[in-house]
Amino acid sequence: MDLQAFLITFREALEAILIVGVILTYLTRIDAIKWHKWVWVGVFFAVIVSYGLALAFQVLLTGFASMGSQNYMKIGIMLISSGLLTHMIMFMGKQSSELQGKVQSKVAHILTIGGAINMVVHSFLVVVREGVETVFFFAAITGGNIQKALESWGALFGLVLAIVVGLLFFKGTKKIRLGTFFRITAVFLMMISAGLFVQAIGIMQDLGIIGSLYRTAGHQIGEIYNITGFMPEHPIDGVQYLRDYGKEPFLSGQVGIFFKAFLGYTQNPSLEEFVGYWGYYFLVFILLGVQKKRHEREQAKEDEVAA
Repeated sequence: MDLQAFLITFREALEAILIVGVILTYLTRIDAIKWHKWVWVGVFFAVIVSYGLALAFQVLLTGFASMGSQNYMKIGIMLISSGLLTHMIMFMGKQSSELQGKVQSKVAHILTIGGAINMVVHSFLVVVREGVETVFFFAAITGGNIQKALESWGALFGLVLAIVVGLLFFKGTKKIRLGTFFRITAVFLMMISAGLFVQAIGIMQDLGIIGSLYRTAGHQIGEIYNITGFMPEHPIDGVQYLRDYGKEPFLSGQVGIFFKAFLGYTQNPSLEEFVGYWGYYFLVFILLGVQKKRHEREQAKEDEVAA
């Protein structure tokens, strides 16, 4: 149980730390440190909500009484988080272009009161999503006794390691030029957002909320490919693969479950998951291209007026 608690805490905490860290580093790099407090306000409320959920689950909801609704909660949070992360990607893309012709201090003026609200909502949803998932994962591995998982050495060590990895990551970004930082973090956020979107699709298909255009002869949702032998998305899938084929997968399911939670990895995606994942990238690249052309036109007009 300690190892499971470690892996769960590490991957959930690391994702939250990295995204919140991106927001804080971004604000620091454009000389807008005064907005940091709003990010921490969102984090604070998210921790309170997550703790409240854990307490309610432990004391009031008698553990698994609430498990039936967890997927609906996860779907909503995943879709909203994906939308907000996409908005942040577009915002960073816009400022990356503007940095080519504007000084850093002017870019900071783009942030308004609405920007503060955005920061609170972003940081709140990022942390609360990880907190909610951690609560349900802990409930699953302990039979509903969340306190047992929270008090384990695995949970503590996973949190500490996530903080250390996050600090090392952002210490390295200080040496990166601001424009490059925007591009790198935009790709990073894009991967997470696409993963959230495709995970929501997968959960909705599992619940029967949406169907599939591609089904097997037995009317089951079909899979575009299956690479369980390379890396199962969960240790259980690895055990089943060993049972069916008599050999271990190339990579452990512990690796797969990390990438599934972090980037939405799927070993056997449905047609909708496959199209949704790559379609998300295609749409975002189109939006970024349109945004860049619009900025170039606006810059050309400004140059004409200045001339």
